[in-house]
Amino acid sequence: MQQRARIIYNPKAGHEGLKQSLVDILAIFEQAGYETSAYATTPEPLSAQNEATRAAQAGFNLVVAAGGDGTINQVVNGLAGLKHRPKMAIIPAGTTNDYARALKIPREDPVEAAKIVLKRKTIKMDIGRADKEYFMNIAGGGFLTELTYGVPSETKSIFGYLAYLLEGAKMLPQIKPVPMHLVYDDGEFRGDASMFLLGLTNSIGGFEKVAPDITLGDGRFSLIIVKTANLAELVRLIALAINGKHLNDPRVIYVKTHKLVAKTTNGAEMKINLDGEFGGTAPMTFTNLKQHLEIFADVDAMPQTALAAEDAAGLPETPVKPKTEAEH
Repeated sequence: MQQRARIIYNPKAGHEGLKQSLVDILAIFEQAGYETSAYATTPEPLSAQNEATRAAQAGFNLVVAAGGDGTINQVVNGLAGLKHRPKMAIIPAGTTNDYARALKIPREDPVEAAKIVLKRKTIKMDIGRADKEYFMNIAGGGFLTELTYGVPSETKSIFGYLAYLLEGAKMLPQIKPVPMHLVYDDGEFRGDASMFLLGLTNSIGGFEKVAPDITLGDGRFSLIIVKTANLAELVRLIALAINGKHLNDPRVIYVKTHKLVAKTTNGAEMKINLDGEFGGTAPMTFTNLKQHLEIFADVDAMPQTALAAEDAAGLPETPVKPKTEAEH
């Protein structure tokens, strides 16, 4: 039976560079053996999410998310809740492109990113569930996490990742601690913190060493809790995080967990960030859905230690080379 692919693309992403490359991208997926069609997202809410769900239910074998992390998040949300979940591919054309960076997918050229499908190798990726919503890379709470959705869209488009840094610099003097109660696998934290982060990959906010020992597909989040809201200490921690040297700092808690329950101790509002966008307020429960989506990636460019084996009856997981598409 003929394999079918549906490309869901944001026509405004990458200064419309994605739209201009669409004919070449379609040809690449046809070359890979997929009868391929495309859908341009609209300004209507959840446009990409609804189309991803429709494509999956219509029997498409592959759904391609083409755009920024927001488009990818919507496609993930459109697929993650389904019983039948087709494979995914990613063509980045946004600002930070954290997810594409983690999967070693080219971020500067949409056509080169599309060619990843020709390698015919996939990886089964964990997906996070936050109550009824899903996220593919990062969830967080606290004042520090609010800077991503505090940046206007037009500013992101013009200045890229610099926009986040500028907004963060403006917010730092205003940061105050949040009284948090966080319950995770092996313990709990109760006290003041400026933020918590749950990571599914090693690429968070343009930094690749925030969670340097992450193993993709192992069913666990990397949980980071920053206990200080002191401006000078935060600046120092950010500098340490660039080189991955923040994890042993006494002002940071770093653990692995399958689940997290987050709330405040005084009933105050704590906004939750899901993949860079506002995702509701605490209390909220986060659950790791192990190896929930199968995604094309440049597996050969990934460190072997970053890849987890499929779960085998509770046996210890050891790194293995993922299967090629033909072996699945």
